[in-house]
Order: sequence, then structure tokens, then C-alpha cells
Amino acid sequence: MPPADAGQRRLTRGEIDLLRRWIAQGAKWSEHWSFVVPRRPSMPTVRDATWPRNGMDYFILSRLDREGLRPSAPTDPVGLLRRVTQDLTGLPPTIEEVQNFLADDSPDAYEKVVARLLNSPRYGEHMALSWLDAARYADTSGYQADWERFMWPWRDWVVGANNANLPFDQFTVEQLAGDLLPNATPSQVLATGFNRNHRINDEGGSLDAEFEVEYVVDRVDTTSTVWLGLTSGCARCHDHKYDPISQKEYYRLFAFFNNVPEKGIDGRHGAAKPFIEVPNSAVQARIADLKRRLETRQATFAQLAEGSPERKAATKEIAEVAEAIKKLQPRAVTSVQVMQELPGRRPTYLLNRGVYNQPDTSEQLTPGLPSSLGGLPNERPANRLALARWLVSPENTLTARVTANRLWQHHFGAGLVRTPEDFGSRGERPTHPELLDWLATELVRLNWDMKAFHRLVVTSATYRQSSHATPELLSRDPDNRLLARGPRRRLTGAAIRDQALFVSGLLSGTMGGPAVKPYQPAGLWEELSFGTGKTSVDFYVQDHGESLYRRSLYTFWKRTVAPPSMAVFDGGGRDMCRVSVELTNTPLQALTLQNDITFVEASRHLARRMLLDGGTSADDQLTYGWRTVLTRLPRPEELAVLRRSLERYRSVYRNNLTAAEQLLRVGESARDARLDAAEHAAMTMVAQTLLNLDEAIVFE
Repeated sequence: MPPADAGQRRLTRGEIDLLRRWIAQGAKWSEHWSFVVPRRPSMPTVRDATWPRNGMDYFILSRLDREGLRPSAPTDPVGLLRRVTQDLTGLPPTIEEVQNFLADDSPDAYEKVVARLLNSPRYGEHMALSWLDAARYADTSGYQADWERFMWPWRDWVVGANNANLPFDQFTVEQLAGDLLPNATPSQVLATGFNRNHRINDEGGSLDAEFEVEYVVDRVDTTSTVWLGLTSGCARCHDHKYDPISQKEYYRLFAFFNNVPEKGIDGRHGAAKPFIEVPNSAVQARIADLKRRLETRQATFAQLAEGSPERKAATKEIAEVAEAIKKLQPRAVTSVQVMQELPGRRPTYLLNRGVYNQPDTSEQLTPGLPSSLGGLPNERPANRLALARWLVSPENTLTARVTANRLWQHHFGAGLVRTPEDFGSRGERPTHPELLDWLATELVRLNWDMKAFHRLVVTSATYRQSSHATPELLSRDPDNRLLARGPRRRLTGAAIRDQALFVSGLLSGTMGGPAVKPYQPAGLWEELSFGTGKTSVDFYVQDHGESLYRRSLYTFWKRTVAPPSMAVFDGGGRDMCRVSVELTNTPLQALTLQNDITFVEASRHLARRMLLDGGTSADDQLTYGWRTVLTRLPRPEELAVLRRSLERYRSVYRNNLTAAEQLLRVGESARDARLDAAEHAAMTMVAQTLLNLDEAIVFE
């Protein structure tokens, strides 16, 4: 609708004259900055040439020079180690790692730490999280029924690709068109699960034709957001109001993804066609172990006396093992949704107003790009493989910029373009346009090597600055747009939970496999289920043992009810592609840290570590806990506060052993009977205080 004052304001005579002169001069119109091929800029001159450590620092310092600002001092070594360890692995450094770093007086001590972190398997897990958000990954199909699905092998593929440092151009091609590669491997076909992560409707009464369109629309919009940073979905119903994408061009993009042999309503729970069968190595190993056990028992069975207690016990054991094998067999392979092409091409038409049953059949559309983005090479067939290769080709002006910006966002909390989902005319312009182009061209020069790009950023002088904000910086640059200080932001919900488990010693290092179901408040799933109690997602069945302590990456993600400990920290929303998160600060977050079973259980195990490993004196134990959680040594006044807290809690629990025992029973893990209950409970409350400190949940 037009604004209320439409037609009331007229151009002034000066504005009219300006337009006339512009027309008379040829009406030249410059391209929007993001549609211009990035050119590698020359290094700017700076006043202090000793400060930059690599190319990106010159652009930051040049801007600060123009603004009359100076960079902040480097952060201290311990703070830098904590920053980079959290940044690359999602976990804090251990006390031993801090000691080793401080003891290494070689000039490349920090660079060696960076290399170690990039080679850690935890790197791949941590980097996968933001990609799962972008890929709208979940363990259920969405909509009201929200049936369980099994896409976790694709999630494990992402982790493996990160750890193997698969170049981003190949990472792109395999996910968008791995099935179309010559002699495609099972791994490359599995990668195409990226564009089958979307919601799928299984509800009765839904229309096949309608949801066939919805699935293709989702692929177009997700691909546009992730690789082009464009809001192409605005052109589904009409020409884009702000960017050069017509409705017809939108449906030419649509045609790339409109050739999958799928149904809008598949009716097959777990995986909708097309899918591939992926071996579940852990289950297969378990089955093999049980079969060996069964064969051994059967071999000795005949030797047992008829009617003897041993024969009866063996009969029962054989039956139990056989039943266990039978139950595991269906899980030996997992059906994973992937992309596939029809033998011919499905007709694609412009849909009037974007409605599935209103095609404009006067013209059949072929796959193609918006004219503003150029065109595909003529020698290639116009299919998903051609699109994927074009996305990471020099002819595309956007992918390198969009990707470099998102990687920058990972390290600094916000991109140089603070609208990573929109590089169009309604998006925000880059704060440092020359730097963005330099980073984009550097990413390509590095052959899309992601680890090399991360290394470039974290070894820069810009990254190493202290995050302390002086009154002048807060006044001049409250949001740190100019980067005159280091990054500071709250950790994600996943990182906060993983850190608590890690410092407590509870975190499991097991990687991959089906999603797990850790502690969760009762009744959440039931409120949003069909209520029949007949499906695996009508009610939440909590796991036990090691599964309670896996990294948050592996937590079961139900679309209609996101994991609450992550949702409360802004981690919800896997219905659609999400490439940025708006961080909030709410009372629910503090209540979660104080009362959620995971955090209380982590607190008592951290307390156990403090009492058993921290030394003999209370001060040593408190210092050990502080260093374990916050990395640095406590200041005298901080240690004094902890000491007073410990004494207060000792008094409380010595006078109420029942409360102490109750606290130490939180969570399924057994408490250490060697420890005095009152002392353990008191130290648990101190440990909980440490985990709740602002410094513990903030990246800085």
C-alpha cells in the first residue's frame, strides 16, 4: 500500500532541474555495489606501518586514521588464548593448555596454537553449527505432524567436510549438485541432503501440487540467501520491488530445482523419496559384536546338561541376544533424503501471484540467472551442476563477498555488511567496502581454503586487540563498527551448554551418529503434538548415560519445539534458512543457568574437580575452579568474594544435610561418595556461581 502522504509532496524546482541535468548528461546509473565484480584493491597507506600483521589490518587502520582513532592495545596472552580457542572449537582452553602456551617463548607460539585448534576435530563440530542454521537442518519434518526424519548422516558429512578442510567451492558444488558430478561417490550424493533439509508436509488433506511448489521455493530462497545474499523470495509473486530480479527470472531460478522426483505429500515417515541408504557403522559394529556373542553361546549350548540351571540361563541369554539383534537390524542403515534428477525436464511456468495452481502456460521457462547476475556459460547444460559451478566462478560477483562476510561475522559477531541475508539495495552497505573486496579476492586466491581464511583473521592485529571499551570508544563507536577494539558478544546457547559440560569433565567426545535427547523440561513436546502417543515425536523420551553429555550439535532438534536450553539463548528457528542471530538478554537465560538440570549437574561435577584436583586449601580449590571456567587467575578481591560465598554455603549445608543430599542428586550421574556431602554441596553452589558469571558466558 502507498504511504499515507503519497501524492502530497512534490519535487522542488531544484530537484527537477537536477533530474533534467542528469538526463541531459546521459542518465548514467551506477551498478549497485554488490553486483560489481570485486577487484583486489591496493593496500592503503597508514600512519603506523608497524601495527598491521597482515593485509586486512591495513584497511582497518586506514579507516581508524581517517576517523582520528587509534587501535586498542593487544589483549593479554591468556585472554587471547581463551578467545581463539572458543572461536575455533566452541570450548575454552584447559589449564594445561594455558600453561603450555605461556611456557612457549618462541616467536610463533600463537601461530602454533592456531594450527593445533584448526586441526582439532572440535573445529569441525563448532563450525558446523552455523551451517546447520543456514541449511535449516532438523531431526523432524516440520508442520503440525512434525514426524521424525533421519538427516543426521548429512550433518556428520558437514562436520567431516569442515575437518577435512574441503575447499568452499567444492563444498558448494557437492551440496548443490553432488549427484550430478561424473561418477558421483556416495559421499557426494549424501552432500545434496542440503537442499532436502526443508520442511516436508505429511498431513492428511494437504495437496501434492501445492507442496511440490513450496519445496522448490524453499530451495530457491535458501540457495539465494546462503550464496548470493539476496532476498529472491520477494520475486515469487511479483517483480522484486528493490533488486533487479523479475518474477520471470525468479521462476527461471526455480527451474533449476524443479526436476526432483518427489511428491508434495510423500506419506513415508523418516525419509521422503528420493533417498539413499547410508550404513550406520556404530549399529553395524554392535550387531556384529552381538552375532559373535550369539555364535559363541550357541556353540557351547549343546554341551550343557538338559534341564541344568546353566542351560536355562543360556537359553534365556540366546533369546535376549537374538531379540537385540532383531531390534537393531532396522537401524543398520539410515535412509537420507537427497537430490536427484528426473530423466526428462519437468515443465516450469511463471506462477501468477506465486500461487501453485495459477501457472502462466503461455511460456515454458528454462533454467537461467537474473540478467543482473550475468549468464551461464553456453557450453554447459543448464542444470544444478552448472548453477553450482557458476556460484563459485569468477563471473559471480556475490558468493565470495557473501561468504567472506559471513566468516567475518563468525569472528567479530557482525559482518562488514550487517545484513548477511541481504546484499541488495535494501541491505546495509559495508562499513569497509575495500576490505570486503580484499577479503573476497583473498578467499578466492586461497583457493577457497576455509582454514587458511580463519587463520588469516585470527592472526591479525585487528583480532588480537583488547575488547575493553574506553569512554571515548563507547561514545564514538558504541557498536564497534570501526573495529578499534576486539570482539565481544554473548556465547550461543550451544556453546554455553558445551562449555559447562566441558569444564565439569562431563562432556563426551563421541562424534557423529543419531541425534541424542538430553535433559528437557517435561511436557513440552506433548503440548504441540497430535497427542495420539503413537509416534516417536508425540512425547519426549530422554536418553541416559553418555548421550546426556554429548555436544549440543548432536541434540535432537524438533522443529515445532526447539531444544529449550538453546531456544532460550536465541537458538530456535530451523524452519527456514537463517544466517544471522539477534542476541537477546532476558531473565529466562539466568533462570536456565541456575536451574536447568544440565547446569546444576555440571556445577556439582565441577565442584568435585575443585575438591579433588584443586589442591588441599580452599583458596587453591577456588582458584582452580576460577581458572577452569574463566581461564585467567582470579584477582585478590574476586577470590575473597568466593571465599565468603563458600563459608556461607558451608554454614547452610552443615545445618541442612537433607538439602545438601538433594542438591547432589540432581542429574543421573552418581555423586562421589568419598566427598563430604555438606562440603561438596557448598562447593557446588560456588561452582554454579562461576558458571553464571557474565565473563563465563561472554566471548571477548
